Amino acid sequence: MGSRILTMKRQAAELGRLRTGYSVPNKDPKKRNRAVRSETFIFSSHSRDYVAAAAQLYGGQVEEWTPQGQKATQYRVITEARELRAVLPTGDPLSQSYEMWTGGGCARRCDGQTEQLTRRPCLCLAQYGEKWHERGPDEVCRPTTRINVMLPDLPDVGVWRLETHSYYAADVMAGVIDTVLQATDGKSFMPVRMWIEQRTRKAGGVTKNFPVVMVVPSVPQLRQALSGPISTAVALGAAPEDRPALEPGTGGQPDYLAEARACRTAAEVRQVWVRGNRAGHIAKDSDLSAQIQRIAADIDRGVDPSTGEMDDGAPGPDDEGVYDVEVVREEADEPAEWPEVAQPGGGAR
Repeated sequence: MGSRILTMKRQAAELGRLRTGYSVPNKDPKKRNRAVRSETFIFSSHSRDYVAAAAQLYGGQVEEWTPQGQKATQYRVITEARELRAVLPTGDPLSQSYEMWTGGGCARRCDGQTEQLTRRPCLCLAQYGEKWHERGPDEVCRPTTRINVMLPDLPDVGVWRLETHSYYAADVMAGVIDTVLQATDGKSFMPVRMWIEQRTRKAGGVTKNFPVVMVVPSVPQLRQALSGPISTAVALGAAPEDRPALEPGTGGQPDYLAEARACRTAAEVRQVWVRGNRAGHIAKDSDLSAQIQRIAADIDRGVDPSTGEMDDGAPGPDDEGVYDVEVVREEADEPAEWPEVAQPGGGAR
């Protein structure tokens, strides 16, 4: 590898932005545009191709759009997606600060103690005291959280940036990212789920409704998010049911029996077998293959694989009177019947 500028940041290209709101013209032309909160994710980019790909995947109509205070035309789509599957890139994908923006750009950027542009103590605190955060955004800085994510199902290599000014989102995102970084040391990708959660807060006798963007690791079990760096192939899986079994941080073989016993249907057990066979683990362990097959057969007979007890009938309702109904998606590569011999390299398709 050639030489690099050591002081320069190495970061992926920003392909576009993820937003949770937009603005519409105010009825009074003398007033600024009115903000509208969206219940679904909004994609915007200078590239029409990226936005069109997002519209095809998540729904919505592509439109030309010029951000307020700017002249360059971009493209955006208000999608139908309330949840996204994404991947956190390596390194630290999160940045946070208190910021104040004017027509001339960023006027203040503070870490809560020191204003970075002037190197002076927090200006908002000095001017308004400890309750400075209760003042309006035109007077004081706002918490600004930016997180970069990769969207594996969209074109090209790069990140999409989401920005939020929510105190609650700032706390939640920082906690999640710090946990991920502690587990992976920023050395591997991490699959995540992102969704817009509507919340309510009462303050001073006034009820306020507001959205919070939630970001959490998307793994079948928490231990898999905390066991160390994971493979790129696992992180880029489109959905949990499509991903290969996660390799533990020790580099050992996944516990396929534990996965099989946690299944609720024979079809799910067969998918565990398929993943193990593709990884070459089932082919070299005929006893493991037989045990997984027995678990599937037990489930077909109504035996609970976790307890060994017979199911005495259909499950009853929960405490709200709701019956739990599970829909199992059919897999094209699910074996109609168990092969007599497991082939190395995932021969059973």
